[in-house]
Amino acid sequence: MTKGGRPITGRAGIRRGHLIVTLALISCLGAQPCAASEPTSLEARTRALELAYNLDQPESLAVMQQAVVTYRSDPAAFRTLATLAWLTILFKRGTLTVDDYLGPASGSSVSVPKPPPGLAAMFRDNAKQALSLCEARLARNPGDVDAWYELGSAVGLLTIYHASIEGQLRSAFRAARRAYDAHERVLDLDPSRKDAGLIVGTYRYVVATMAMPLRWVAYIAGFGGGRERGLRLVEEAAAADSDAQTEARFALVLFYNRERRYDDALDVLVKLQQRFPRNRLLWLEGGATALRAGHAAQAEATLRRGLEMLAADNRERMFGEDRLWRYKLGATLVALGRYAAADEQLRAALAATGREWTAGRIHTELGKVADAAGRRRDAVAAYSQAIDLGRRDSDPVGVNEARRLKREPYRTR
Repeated sequence: MTKGGRPITGRAGIRRGHLIVTLALISCLGAQPCAASEPTSLEARTRALELAYNLDQPESLAVMQQAVVTYRSDPAAFRTLATLAWLTILFKRGTLTVDDYLGPASGSSVSVPKPPPGLAAMFRDNAKQALSLCEARLARNPGDVDAWYELGSAVGLLTIYHASIEGQLRSAFRAARRAYDAHERVLDLDPSRKDAGLIVGTYRYVVATMAMPLRWVAYIAGFGGGRERGLRLVEEAAAADSDAQTEARFALVLFYNRERRYDDALDVLVKLQQRFPRNRLLWLEGGATALRAGHAAQAEATLRRGLEMLAADNRERMFGEDRLWRYKLGATLVALGRYAAADEQLRAALAATGREWTAGRIHTELGKVADAAGRRRDAVAAYSQAIDLGRRDSDPVGVNEARRLKREPYRTR
């Protein structure tokens, strides 16, 4: 993949809110160290995650590749390296934004492109080694709380990979029960472990927000639900001074957006921006969340700041990233009623490489521009194109908006 991103054949990733895929930005995003880990291994993992959260992926991978050679008995070290490989694959596919995980659940499997062989092997080998080490520790001591924690995290990571990278949603759903049970076991053995509440709370929240048929399947499979309880567990993990705090904050950004608690999401994003100032995608999310909240002026300021960061950043781009920035800025300018400037940004977005669902959303915004100018025929054509593109890339949220605007013209401010 080039710096600007080259086209990816096939579906660029799993779309729109499947149970396990929603966990993809959350449950195993970081590698929380267990108390038994050697201090220098903890230091390496902390450094690697600091680099990863600041989008320094090559440096992060290099740190952990050395760490697993040095600390071969530490499951968290292997899991961290596997996690970083998985995140790098998501980055190269362009599936690391909140927009990817806001829609309803559907389907049992999807067609996805194969991951880069080297990263796939790095993930597979290290995740399996982490799991093997956890199981060996539990065989020696079934009451080892940290080993239960590591087991649940390792299984959860394998589960998420099968869903988000390989598209095997149904099998991943079945396997996820083991991760959920392991972390519930941690909470039973030690209720003070707020870090374990992150995965348990995430599963509970997501199950409670699924459509009823899928929710019953989850209950039958043994998953506990409870929207408020699940969200509370994640909030407690985000508030606690633990190694899961950062991951819990990322989870809350997604969940607060799903709950339409946009100002709460923005508060969390400010904390993350302060903590990881080199992660330009946090400004992209900040602008997108402000736009959802109806704070268009704030969205523009945030996005323009992010675009300045992008222009000065020579590191690799996420696939489709340039298009996403221009699309979000164009949509913000539409909301501000600055239609000529919006049209310029949106057409620049279309000219950039990206995924089909983003092209669909861009055509919806172009339809609004046409409606604002009284060109209803052009608007309807743009909405029709948006519907076709959204269907092809499994974007029901975008498709529904385009259908509504095709029936009822966009109302200007």
